Amino acid sequence: MMDFIMRCLQKSNLSRWFYTLGLIAVLMGMTALTPSVNASGIDIVKASIQVNDESYVLDAQFNIQLTPQLSDVLHKGVALYFVYEFELVYPRWYWLNKTVVAVEQHQRLIFNTLTRQYRVSIGALYQNFTSLPEALAFMSHFHRREEGESINVHKATPYKAALQLRLDETQLPKPFQLNTGNDWNISSGWYRWAVDP
Repeated sequence: MMDFIMRCLQKSNLSRWFYTLGLIAVLMGMTALTPSVNASGIDIVKASIQVNDESYVLDAQFNIQLTPQLSDVLHKGVALYFVYEFELVYPRWYWLNKTVVAVEQHQRLIFNTLTRQYRVSIGALYQNFTSLPEALAFMSHFHRREEGESINVHKATPYKAALQLRLDETQLPKPFQLNTGNDWNISSGWYRWAVDP
């Protein structure tokens, strides 16, 4: 009798439905047991550049999320240094590529334990914030305008732009430099795109 019922179920659409339902339940159970991925790091949301004969305007938006380890050392008073790197390159098929613009800009993020405020510094300029999300939102927007005769960009010539934001691990105190790993090394990686002036 049991064999007859099993054969009938195997041939019917009902058995396929139960099989599919069971497979979905197993997959859902596996994803529930999988540890959630930490959304820490730096992502480039958008980047654009406008190039003229003797100037360029770069506008970029990042998404910065500190790892728990970086957030912990920041709240203990350790300064975090970030580096914005930008290159504008003229590709040449007959010779090495020519770098038209190469820029690095450093920003420092620090938490003052006495005032309970976050400070973002760019050189001698700084701005204070009452929360970490506000400070990171300020750092997430990168706008740079540069003019001068040193920027020699020709019309109707394709260029390649490259941009990245990374944590400068060399600026961390020595004990932290020895213990760096994936939790400390956050970077957007190089984002490259074509530019037509």
